Parts: sequence; structure tokens; C-alpha cells
Amino acid sequence: MVLEGNPEVGSPRTSDLGHPGSQGSCVLSSPGEDAQPGEEPIKYGELIVLGYNGCLATGDKGRRRSRLALSRRPHANGVKPDVMHHISTPLVSKALSNRGQHSISYTLSRSHSVIVEYTHDSDTDMFQIGRSTENMIDFVVTDTSPGGGAAEGPSAQSTISRYACRILCDRRPPYTARIYAAGFDASSNIFLGERAAKWRTPDGLMDGLTTNGVLVMHPAGGFSEDSAPGVWREISVCGNVYTLRDSRSAQQRGKLVENESNVLQDGSLIDLCGATLLWRTPAGLLRAPTLKQLEAQRQEANAARPQCPVGLSTLAFPSPARGRTAPDKQQPWVYVRCGHVHGYHGWGCRRERGPQERECPLCRLVGPYVPLWLGQEAGLCLDPGPPSHAFAPCGHVCSEKTARYWAQTPLPHGTHAFHAACPFCGAWLTGEHGCVRLIFQGPLD
Repeated sequence: MVLEGNPEVGSPRTSDLGHPGSQGSCVLSSPGEDAQPGEEPIKYGELIVLGYNGCLATGDKGRRRSRLALSRRPHANGVKPDVMHHISTPLVSKALSNRGQHSISYTLSRSHSVIVEYTHDSDTDMFQIGRSTENMIDFVVTDTSPGGGAAEGPSAQSTISRYACRILCDRRPPYTARIYAAGFDASSNIFLGERAAKWRTPDGLMDGLTTNGVLVMHPAGGFSEDSAPGVWREISVCGNVYTLRDSRSAQQRGKLVENESNVLQDGSLIDLCGATLLWRTPAGLLRAPTLKQLEAQRQEANAARPQCPVGLSTLAFPSPARGRTAPDKQQPWVYVRCGHVHGYHGWGCRRERGPQERECPLCRLVGPYVPLWLGQEAGLCLDPGPPSHAFAPCGHVCSEKTARYWAQTPLPHGTHAFHAACPFCGAWLTGEHGCVRLIFQGPLD
């Protein structure tokens, strides 16, 4: 087989085409080659899927889970761009038949394709994310439906790509992580078909977008008490940053954003068109509350013995060990329009407005009346503040700054819509602010 090199293009530059790596399972606990026996591996960061309160509904199993740590592999599995070829389509299958050779194929027409081959890179590790359960996918992600569940059944057509994206991490400090659209398949290839958005860059190289795209949003001010939502961008196959397309799968790309990069920051959001992931750095996780702190806050809230202002019964947040089952008799409930916390009662129904619509007996506001559940995914919290606010209408409870940040963060939905959603269950937020301050009544004695 003859591959015709392009003398005008030459070898692609690493800075333009990124550093994709080869297949391999994600390393969670195996020490890196520089680590001493018994030492913890170097952690690059963690990915948390929005919409699950600490665990998948069916339980975290293997590569299918709500949260995954990316750690340095025992041996580098990275590759870097090597040679670009222009070939005729009949030769494409032969050119890509070598599973040991990573490549990206850009189909320009029925008679013309461009293939970029890659060679080993000892300085990077690659982790792949997608819907496929094949071995080259390190983190298996399925579509998340509002309410914290996965879309199931034969009619649930997934919009997440089988090989959605890849994250490349430098093996040396500061362990920079970069994200790229698309992942390598079982044949170590990435295919951009004739209908995919693709183009030649000004310096003669190739780039493109996947069908439904990979969107990224970096928060302003990091992921802390002073955070504010950033601007959603689209990441290309080569890691360049573009403004959003007119619709999710439009063939016309957005404009190149030259002053932004694909480097992940603490709090960066990654949207795969069906699921949204949060990236947390090791330094950022050190600032986040721990599960022990969240449990201490739950016990402190219960120790205050809040009471139902009408039934005068003592209320208590249930233990996380119970899971989100049917509320018990001590479960606190809230009127999400006003924030008044009660025990469960059956009066005040406004069935003409819906089965959850109730009239608060204290202030007469009518709105959803729902049980309160503590947010248990600590990585989604901006600060270790007390659980003082609840999202509307789902009733998940967290600190004020965490609630206000997520309430003003638009998350992609469908082809071109954006909605703020509860990070713990994925329910779309409603009301003027998307969250409400909780008003408890203390004991009368």
C-alpha cells in the first residue's frame, strides 16, 4: 500500500493536534512508575456526573459510576501526531487496518481523505469517556434524565457518542489536563465522516467537530465561594476552542476563540449532549467539604430539634445510609415558594394546579410541597457552609453559595436549549431564583 505524503503540509505540530493516547483501563489505585510501594498514586483530578447524589441509582460498578478519579498510569500510554497523508478512499480501510497505529481520518469526499498518524508519547496519559462499554473507554457514561435517573428502555435513544471525548494529562507537574472531542475506537482510530464538520486550518492542518459536539464551560473565579458561571464553548477534535454552533449538530462551526484553551480548570463543566460532567482538581477537592463534614452538619441540624409549626412534631433529616426512599414520619417537607419547613400533612391541596401544589398555612403562598433531602455529593459543593437552602422544586439541600451558583448556571439541553438544574438530581429549576432559603421553627420548650 502506498500512502502519498503531502509535501506542503509536512508533519503536524503537537501544539495544534493535541496528544491523544492509546487504549487502557483507567488507573484508580495502581501507583505510578515514580511512586514507592505503598504510596498513593498521583491523582490528576476527578470527574463527577451531574444528576446523581453520590451514587448511580443502580450502584457504582466498575467503569460505570457517578464519580471517577483519574490517576497517573504505571506506564505512559500517550501518542502524539506524527505524519499527515492524503489518500484515495479505496485505500482508507488498508491505511487504518493496523490496530497498533493510532490515527484520525477526515473524509473530505468520496475520493479524498486525510489521515493523521500518531506515534508514542511518553509524557502523557489518556483517559477516554463515552457510552461504549468497550475496554478502551475508561469512564462509561449514559444519558441522565431529570430526577437523577438514567434513560432506559428501547425507546430511549442516546445522544451521547460511543467515543465522546478524551482527556490528556501531563505526567509531570503541574499535571495539566486537556480535553479533546472524540475518542479512539477499538481499531485505534477516530473517523470524521463526510457529513461531519471539518476544515483545514490556516497552517494547513486538519480539525473537526463531532456530531453532537463536546461543550466546555470554565467558571469565572475558579470553583470557590466567589465563583460565577463562565461561557459555554465547543472543543474540537484537536482541542481548539470555538463559539457554539447555531444548533448542536449544525455543520457550520463557530468562530475560533484564540485567547481560550482546552485546559481543564477546577470546576470546569463538560457536556456530552446527554450528560454533564464536573472536573475537580486535587487542590479543589481539598477545599470541598468531606462526607464526614456533611454528616456532622446533618447531625447538627437534627440536634437543633426543628419542629413542624403546625403539627409540633420534631423533624430530622434521614441518614444517607437510608438512600432516597419513601420519606419517613420525621422527614422535613418544604413549601418551595416561601421556604417554610413543616412535617408531612395532607391539608392545603390545590388539585386544580397539580397534586404537589399546596397552600402554606403560615403565609398562604401556593406552590410545590416536597420532602427535603441533603445533597450528599461533596464534590458539587462550593463551600462547607451549613445546609440552609433548597433547590426548587426537587428539595435538595445545600449551602447558600452552592445553591445560588448552580441556580444561575445554565446547562445544555437538547440541540440549542439551556436550563439551570439541580446538580444532585438533574431536575430543572423553577421559580424566580431556582432555590429558596429554608425557614425552620425551633422547639417551643
